[in-house]
Amino acid sequence: MDTILIRGGASLKGTIPISGAKNATLPALAATLLTSEKVHLSNIPHLADVTTMLELLGQHGAALTVDEKLGVEIDNKGINNFCAPYDLVSTMRASILVMGPMLARYGQAEISMPGGCAIGSRPVNLHIQGLRAMGADISLGDGYIRAKAKRLQGAKIYLEPVTVTGTENLLMAATLADGVTILENAAREPEVVDLANMLISMGAKIQGAGSSTITIEGVEELHGTKHSIIPDRIETATFIIAAAITDGDIILTNTQAEYLAVPIENFRQVGIDISLEGEGNMRVRGNGGLKAIDIQTSPYPGFPTDIQAQMLVLNSVSDGISTVTENIFENRFMHVSELQRLGADIKIQGNSVRVRGVDKLIGAPVMATDLRASASLVLAGLAAEGETLISRVYHLDRGYERIEEKLLALGADIKRLSE
Repeated sequence: MDTILIRGGASLKGTIPISGAKNATLPALAATLLTSEKVHLSNIPHLADVTTMLELLGQHGAALTVDEKLGVEIDNKGINNFCAPYDLVSTMRASILVMGPMLARYGQAEISMPGGCAIGSRPVNLHIQGLRAMGADISLGDGYIRAKAKRLQGAKIYLEPVTVTGTENLLMAATLADGVTILENAAREPEVVDLANMLISMGAKIQGAGSSTITIEGVEELHGTKHSIIPDRIETATFIIAAAITDGDIILTNTQAEYLAVPIENFRQVGIDISLEGEGNMRVRGNGGLKAIDIQTSPYPGFPTDIQAQMLVLNSVSDGISTVTENIFENRFMHVSELQRLGADIKIQGNSVRVRGVDKLIGAPVMATDLRASASLVLAGLAAEGETLISRVYHLDRGYERIEEKLLALGADIKRLSE
């Protein structure tokens, strides 16, 4: 099992590209199931989760052509298997996204109950309730969700609480439903908008993506398309923090500041110098004198839960006392104990943590517990004095494309060790 060794203290300098967004790529791949024509997706990140989704499409019968530079072409005219098995779905909860498209186009789907990061309960009941409202016959048993429908029917569906994957699943299903579907309290994330834009380019009739109400008028069929995945806003934020805590000076290319309006404002309050330099480019400078601030996670456009762990590291090496409140997932503080091993002064108080800034972190062996927790440990290792050895980095590989190579290019003393 791979580990990552970091010798902290290096100031990050240079230019790196931001990869395509994992959370936009996975629904885009699932959406290809809605057509028998070829779909070409570019700006695809090389991630374990993306590989898993490609394997899932392949076992459904998709013909895949992968080019590391040009992207991937998916031809789904040979789909002949409608079961998403446990061995694939158990590693990635986003596998549930194939249910809506398969049910809408083929009238059947059999999906293993999803797995993924252990960051609390993320039930799929809203997916099921929404599809039932559209006329699907759904049963649960033996760890599987089995769904059938002659043709889905348009419906008015209220999503409570807000769910990104639920919005995406029902959005895809509704494109081929008979009649009009209205999704209320829909997720507003950029990744949902990117999916809607892709579906529109395939012939779907969608209005309101990016707002809390999305209206979809079903069509008879969708056609192929070419679509480029949006930049990964979570990776962007992670590298912003990396520059800040190492007193670095880096330029991020192929990114979009508009997707991070609230976090960027928060980062500037901490004292990070962020400037936009041409379309898709961002310069980030850490000038010392960072001041800790209070943060509450919330659905888009608020502060993302996927940056909460990284924010704890930033506050841990900033002056002052701060509170970070997690409002999305109830079990997303498992990284706290590992950060404490590095000398962070953090105390859990219900769904919040109290952070007192320290003069320095000290390297130590630590263990990643989930995707974003692993990123926080990498950040802490960059800022820490001495060596930090991170185990279970397969979590990291699910969401960050060659992160150690990018950090190495910026001057970090980091390497991957394989047993």
